[in-house]
Amino acid sequence: MKKNDLLTGFVDSYGSEGEGVIHAEGGSVFVPYAIKGEKITYKILKVKGNIAFGKVEEILEKSEKRTEPRCPVFSKCGGCNLQHIKYDEQLKIKSENVKNCFKKIAHIETEAESVFPSAPYGYRNKLQLPVRTVNGKVVLGFFRSNSHDVVPTDECAIQAGGAKKIIAFFKKFLQENDLSAYDEATKKGLLRHIVVRCYDGEYLFTLVTKSGKINCVNRLIDGLIEEFGEKISVVRNINDSSSNVILGDKSEVLYGSGFIRICEEGVKYEVGTYSFMQVNNEVKRKIYEDVVSLGDVKENTVVIDGYSGAGVMTSMLSRHAKKAYGIEIVKEASLAAEKLKKDNGISNMFPVCAPCEEALPKILAEEKANGSETLLVLDPPRKGVDGSVISSVLSSLPERIIYVSCSPTTLARDAGLLIGTLKQENGK
Repeated sequence: MKKNDLLTGFVDSYGSEGEGVIHAEGGSVFVPYAIKGEKITYKILKVKGNIAFGKVEEILEKSEKRTEPRCPVFSKCGGCNLQHIKYDEQLKIKSENVKNCFKKIAHIETEAESVFPSAPYGYRNKLQLPVRTVNGKVVLGFFRSNSHDVVPTDECAIQAGGAKKIIAFFKKFLQENDLSAYDEATKKGLLRHIVVRCYDGEYLFTLVTKSGKINCVNRLIDGLIEEFGEKISVVRNINDSSSNVILGDKSEVLYGSGFIRICEEGVKYEVGTYSFMQVNNEVKRKIYEDVVSLGDVKENTVVIDGYSGAGVMTSMLSRHAKKAYGIEIVKEASLAAEKLKKDNGISNMFPVCAPCEEALPKILAEEKANGSETLLVLDPPRKGVDGSVISSVLSSLPERIIYVSCSPTTLARDAGLLIGTLKQENGK
């Protein structure tokens, strides 16, 4: 098997990203957009040892699970990779992926007890649009997979809140006004990204720009109000770096409060430019519901919510707890948690702005020494839990742990470390 070989085979399984896998010539070939059970002709693009990567050239026998993607730029944009598969099969793929990660990484045999379905389209409450000048023309869209190339588009099928309307507005505004789009080749131009959060008819528009004067701020605000109504905020974020990180460290509110206000399960809170919020509202509500139910908090329970964001889950768990700590490294999110505490009159909630690996060991040790029953909730970013946090958990042994994850891979790794099927090396 070598690069540019044209081969024919049956797809017999899926990879961790939902790509089809063909086992051939003693190796595994990963082929995006191929479906288990299909017979395809495929071209080898890259070979690394006994692993190869290919692309579909022709589908010879089509799976009944194949469907027509709703998105016009599917397979070009890097945002989605399963729209060609019927939704019931997508859920099976995700469930099997969790099972395989636990087996292969953590050496744990388990099943995904339940898979919560949500709307397959129109569910995202956050839209991130790179804005670029390409060959003298302004382009809005989404990054191509593993690339900084922008795929132009007029809509996004998975977005809620009218992505088509948002994209059309900014395309027209940039054509008619003096606001230059960023050129990655020359590093010139002001506007780099447009980030939009939408919740219950309220919009937060964040313009990510380089430093420099924007001459059309008032026209932009007037236009946004006319198009999207009075319930908007506009924030400017400054990012002069040449990295691929979207947001810079400095922001200023150009209009409105700079936040979206939300009330959920009786908890009032605010979400700003830097705040993390689960992008799928249905899944978000299900996560809160399950964590509170599994937590089974009693009056002697001390809750420690690691990676707590704006404090929403912390506040829900605090209702029946002795006290609830929320550890969060992002200053804006921690301040939002302080405001949430004040706005909701919660006296036993204690936001802590610090790295989880620094604050968690101290809090766990103190509360265990006081004889408290401890419930640890871990909701880390995709990279998972820091090794020092794992060490402190193992040394302090809270009575119960609930781990919320967006990555089956790091969830399996951390679960293996916590229950002992994996061992840390040099604290990592």
